[in-house]
Amino acid sequence: MHRHPRQWLFPLACALTSLVLTACRPDEPAAPAPSLSAERLNPDAPAARIPARLQHLVVIYLENRSFDNLYGEFAGADGLSNAAATSTQVDATGTAFATLPQVSGSPFPATLPNAPFPIEDYVAANLRIRDLVHRFYQEQQQIDGGRMDKFADVSDAKGEVMGFYHTGPLPLAAEAANYTLCDNFFHAAFGGSFLNHIWLIAARTPVFPNAPSALVAQLGSDGSLIKDGAVTPDGYAVNTSFTVNQPHPASVPAANLVPNQTFATIGDRLSEHHVSWAWYSGGWDDALAGHADPLFQFHHQPFAYFANYADGTAAKAEHLRDESEFIAAAQDGKLPAVSFVKPLGPQNEHPGYADLLTGESHVVDLIKAVRNGSDWPTTAIIITYDEHGGFWDHVPPPIVDRWGPGIRVPTLVISPFAKRNFVDHHRYDTTSILALIESRWRLAPLSDRDAAAENMANAFESARDR
Repeated sequence: MHRHPRQWLFPLACALTSLVLTACRPDEPAAPAPSLSAERLNPDAPAARIPARLQHLVVIYLENRSFDNLYGEFAGADGLSNAAATSTQVDATGTAFATLPQVSGSPFPATLPNAPFPIEDYVAANLRIRDLVHRFYQEQQQIDGGRMDKFADVSDAKGEVMGFYHTGPLPLAAEAANYTLCDNFFHAAFGGSFLNHIWLIAARTPVFPNAPSALVAQLGSDGSLIKDGAVTPDGYAVNTSFTVNQPHPASVPAANLVPNQTFATIGDRLSEHHVSWAWYSGGWDDALAGHADPLFQFHHQPFAYFANYADGTAAKAEHLRDESEFIAAAQDGKLPAVSFVKPLGPQNEHPGYADLLTGESHVVDLIKAVRNGSDWPTTAIIITYDEHGGFWDHVPPPIVDRWGPGIRVPTLVISPFAKRNFVDHHRYDTTSILALIESRWRLAPLSDRDAAAENMANAFESARDR
């Protein structure tokens, strides 16, 4: 079983010092994308062993769950039984809590041992629990140099971070058991949904040059966080921000809206090669019409942040669609080659405004729509989560670059040619999905991250054992 080294040397100062010096400046043009590697061009290379009959890839992007939070009890996976010392949470001084701290009004008792605990002992899986902080700087603090021991201390939900659900009864756990579960898959970038949605389609961080000072974080000379903000001191948008395009909340001042991004996305790559694709979002049509559902999440729509999909463009009308159109396309056997599916708020599993079982049941319905359509024999479905949502996980993420990756998240691969009853221990992150798309359709990578990422071929029967 793959184990991560404990030498996770991550001082928060890296966010502003040496790593900043090597990052692209927001006011500089983006570097050319890495060229398509010889390995990806060679169909016999191990990394290119994606099944040729894969004609349709569906990516269902859910919300805010760490691997241990949902799959910590999954047989054969690196789960809670391997947590050992990383499950002990400490305070700001490094002293272990006697019991898990709790916030006022928490449904969880203040007498809980300092260890993971089953949420369902106190709140059923069909009921909501409070949201937890999940932001760029805070996640790095929680990781605490790979010790994974400051989740409770940093979180606004305190001891809730250590809660988990029993895996067996979860509707999607049955799918994971029948097909492939990836237990070493990390979300691409530290922080929350906004940034990780951008990384899902572009493998890099958006820029916000000359952002209003009120939005900009302030860091000490040692890299410590003095004032949180949506934008880094050197002009990258990392926490929840909204696009200048529609839809966005009417209450956000125009100066606070992220300008159109111009670097390449996976949509651009697919379109350049005449490969069909769409981003399907629950509640999209209503939001565009100006009457968004109260739980429509504007910052979950990553292509809307890009000039190529700006208001009035033909590409926006063609590729950004309502989730209802995905269901119809799946049932009618008319799926595009690549589909991204983003459920509406109540159905995306996000703590705070959604419960777990409603979201899982909705995904089961999406899977059924694909299975009942004629495209199923040539389709692979990837179900993953945008980020950890503030929940603890026991595996330290690898050190790759300034941006991440962040905590492990559950990822399922469901397909007629996915490996059956299989736990994939290969190391992936969100950009591995891009690598899979790029490998299958022979597209150039978008950044160094997806160029180096494993492409998930190991999850498929035709992948070469390695």
